[in-house]
Amino acid sequence: MTILGIDLGTTNSACAIWKDGKTTLIPNQLNEFLTPSVIGIDQQGEILVGLSASHRLISHPASTVAVFKRYMGTDYTIDLGKRSFTAAELSSLILRSLKEDAEAYLGETITQAVISVPAYFNDVQRKATKLAAELAGLNVDRLINEPTAAAMVYGLHDKRDGVQFLILDLGGGTFDVSLVEYFDGVIEVHASSGDNRLGGEDFLEMLVNHYFEKTGIAKRSLTANELQRVYAAMEGAKRKLSSEREIVIEQAVKSQLQPFRLSREEFDRIVHPLLHRIQLPIERTLRDAGVSPAEIDEVVLVGGATRMFAFRSLITRMFRRMPAANIDPDLVVAMGAGIQAGLKEKHADLDDVVLTDVAPYTLGVEIHNEGDKNDKQGGLFMPIIERNSIVPVSIERTLYTVCDNQKIVSINVYQGESRLVKNNVNLGELEVRVPPAKAGEESVNVRYSYDMNGLLDVDVTVNSTGLTQHTTIINSASGLTDKEIEQSREKLAKLKFHPREQAENRVLIARAERLYECSLGDKRDYISNLLSHFELVLEKQNPVEIKKVTAQFSEMLDGLEEDNLFS
Repeated sequence: MTILGIDLGTTNSACAIWKDGKTTLIPNQLNEFLTPSVIGIDQQGEILVGLSASHRLISHPASTVAVFKRYMGTDYTIDLGKRSFTAAELSSLILRSLKEDAEAYLGETITQAVISVPAYFNDVQRKATKLAAELAGLNVDRLINEPTAAAMVYGLHDKRDGVQFLILDLGGGTFDVSLVEYFDGVIEVHASSGDNRLGGEDFLEMLVNHYFEKTGIAKRSLTANELQRVYAAMEGAKRKLSSEREIVIEQAVKSQLQPFRLSREEFDRIVHPLLHRIQLPIERTLRDAGVSPAEIDEVVLVGGATRMFAFRSLITRMFRRMPAANIDPDLVVAMGAGIQAGLKEKHADLDDVVLTDVAPYTLGVEIHNEGDKNDKQGGLFMPIIERNSIVPVSIERTLYTVCDNQKIVSINVYQGESRLVKNNVNLGELEVRVPPAKAGEESVNVRYSYDMNGLLDVDVTVNSTGLTQHTTIINSASGLTDKEIEQSREKLAKLKFHPREQAENRVLIARAERLYECSLGDKRDYISNLLSHFELVLEKQNPVEIKKVTAQFSEMLDGLEEDNLFS
C-alpha cells in the first residue's frame, strides 16, 4: 500500500511518494506540483480548492479564504459564504484534494499519509493536523517536522559524512530552524527553534500598512475587493524586489491611480523588526547545540518566503556565505515527506537511512509557587522533558503534596520555556486522588512520553496506593469527541465539490474575473465579453469546441496579463 507524503503549507501544499529509488512529486489536476492552500465557494455553492479559489481572493473575498493554517489548534471559526469552518476542517479540504490528485495519478486508493508540520507546532496544533487528515479520510502514519523533512532531502542528496546543515524554513506563516548532521546514514537533528507567528504573510502585512501610510489612503475606507487588490499588488511588489532594486506601482484605488515607489533599502527598513525576529531562533538553535556559525557546513533555505532578497541578504551577512537553495524551496519539504513515507513502507533502497528528531519545546508541569503571596504570578513551570531532547523520550519525575490532608493532586501539563506557567501553552490536565496525610508525605510519579509525531502521553502513579492514570492530553480544540468528529465529517460530506474534470475551465474563469476586477474602461468591457463567450461555449457541452476555445481564451488572458506589473 502506497503511503503519501504531504506538505500541508500555509500558502501552498504539495505531495510526493517514494518510488523507484527516488522521490516522485505528484501533479495536481492542473498538472502542477503546488496547490494553493485556498478554499472558496462559488455561486452554485460548490467548493473550490487551490488555484481556482486563489484567483477568486480578489473578485470574491467574502467567499474565499487563505492562510487558515495559522488558526490550527484553536476554536476560531472562519466564515466562508454562509458557512463556518474550523482551520482543521478547511485543512481537511486541502488534504482531500491532494489525496484525490494522488489517487488519480497512481490509479489506487490512498488511505495512509505522512504529513509535515512546522517544527515549532505545539501538541495542540499537531493534534489538529491529525484531525484534519482523519476528516479527509487519511490515517497519519507520522507527523514529520518540516525542516527535518528538508534535511532528509539534502542529507541523501549530499551524502558526505559529518556534514552539518542549518535548515532555515520560512513559509507563509511560520519560521523554523533546525541544526542537522548527516553521518553514516544517520540524519540526526541536534536542535530546533522557531516562531509560529512569523512568515511571508507578516512581511506582506507590513508592506500593505506602509502602502497606506505612504499614499495617505485610509485602509478602513476600502471595500473588501479593493483591499484584496492592494494585498495582491503588494505581494507582487515583495516578489519583484527579489530581482529588481526599485519598482513603481500604478495601483488603482477608488478609481484613481496611486503611484507607489519602493526600493530594496526601503523594504529592508520597513521589515527590520521581522528580520530581527528571524535572528533570535537561529541564535537559540546554535546555542542549544553548542555550535558556532563557522562550524556550519551548509545553510539551507526552505520555504517560498526565503526567496525575498531581504531574507537572503540577512542570512548572508550572518554566516558570511551564500545560503544554499539548489533544491526548489517550495517543494523540498514535500520531497522529504515522500522519503519518510518510503521509510514507513520499508523500501529496501532506504534500509541504511536512520532519522532522529528532537522535542522543539520544553514539556513540564505546574508546581506550587511559594513566593506568590498576592496570587499575581500563578504557578511555576517545572520542566520534565527539556527542549531539544532526542525523541522518542520518556522521563519520570516525582511530585509531593503541598497541603495537610490534601486529597487531590492536579497535574497541569504545559509546553513552553517561561518560568511562569501562565506564559506557556496549557496542553491539558488530569487529577488523581491521594490518601489524606501531612504535607509532603504523599507523592505521585509523573511520566511524560514524547514520540516521533510530537505527541505527548502522560502517566501518573500514586506511590502509596499504586493507582495509575493516563491521558493523551485531549483538553484542546482538536481533542474532539467521537460524536463531534462524526458531526464534522458529516458536515464536510454534504459539501458539493466542483467537478475535477472542469478544474482547468474553472481556473480560467476565476483568472478572468480577477483581471476584470483589476481593470477599468474598455479593457474591462473586453474581458467581460471574453468571459461571456467562453461561458456560452461551456454551456453547449461540445468537447471539441470547448478544447479549441479554452486554448484561445487562455492565450488571450496571457496577453492581457503581459501589460500588468503583477499577475
